[in-house]
Amino acid sequence: MNQIFIHPSEDVSQVAIGNGRGRSGKSDPESLDMIGHSQAMREVYHLVSLVSKSDATVLLLGETGTGKSLIAEAIHKASTRRDKQMVKVNCAAIPANLIESELFGHERGSFTGAFERRIGKFELANKGTLFLDEIGEMTLEMQVKLLRVLQDREIERVGGRNSIKIDVRIIAATNRNLEEEVRAGRFRADLYYRLNVFPIVLPPLRERVEDIKPLTEFFLLCYGRRVGRAITLTSHVIDELTQYSWPGNVRELQHLIERSVLLSSGNTLAHIQLPAVQPEVADRPESFGITLEQIERKHIVKILRRCNGKIAGNGGAAAMLKVPPTTLHSKMKKLGISKVDYLSAQG
Repeated sequence: MNQIFIHPSEDVSQVAIGNGRGRSGKSDPESLDMIGHSQAMREVYHLVSLVSKSDATVLLLGETGTGKSLIAEAIHKASTRRDKQMVKVNCAAIPANLIESELFGHERGSFTGAFERRIGKFELANKGTLFLDEIGEMTLEMQVKLLRVLQDREIERVGGRNSIKIDVRIIAATNRNLEEEVRAGRFRADLYYRLNVFPIVLPPLRERVEDIKPLTEFFLLCYGRRVGRAITLTSHVIDELTQYSWPGNVRELQHLIERSVLLSSGNTLAHIQLPAVQPEVADRPESFGITLEQIERKHIVKILRRCNGKIAGNGGAAAMLKVPPTTLHSKMKKLGISKVDYLSAQG
């Protein structure tokens, strides 16, 4: 079975598919190395293998930092379109008034500043793959236009009069719960069903803890080479890493290891500075549809229980939350947190 590889000299979003150690056969910052040995990721690879053989539209679902762009590129590189371009569009990064031109292109003079004809992403991706990242951030107005293109398989440049046939494989990705977005009226149901032909859910790092050690060793090798040192971890640090919830997933782990290597002076990392408080993650699937106030309330109650109800002083909830006790009292009052919420579970 094909495996997923990342390019450690760039970000976790760079990927290729292969069966060897990498371009050079060695594990260094300029080579490609395999990640993800857990059962959860093997299931993802299996789905990638299945859908790569078709032209079906794919919807990638997962938290920020789980590697959705990795999987998108993996699907493209294993498909019959691998010799053509994979064009990436971050829907959240393009202003609403420019995204139509970005996707479909425009003719000269079609609007102020359009001094020449521009080819859009759909045309650039013709015969290849178009990766629409952060699709959940697209406006309703733009969703209608995208739906029409997916249905008709043709585009019209902004300011143009002629329809242009396109042959593009669509892969979309989001960290939002699109079913909830549809219910809330923020995402069109017809577009959701058009995109949700073959959904793949990427597991967060906390649900595949067996991958944390090999990923950590991989990043240590990469960043250790950059500073000219072979760096190892103690078993205590490995235990700490596997117990942390990783709200930022693989990307957070990568940046933590990079920072730790730069701050270290020896060849062994006996301690890694993890965040003192692990925040709830608003884009986790189980917290979709929950308000930020509910998430904040749940987190404060959890900290209060951990501190046995102590608010001020050393070991108190205020210190753990890094806020003055008066601020915490005000926040508790605003959120309706009383002693019964955090002392009832103490037994």
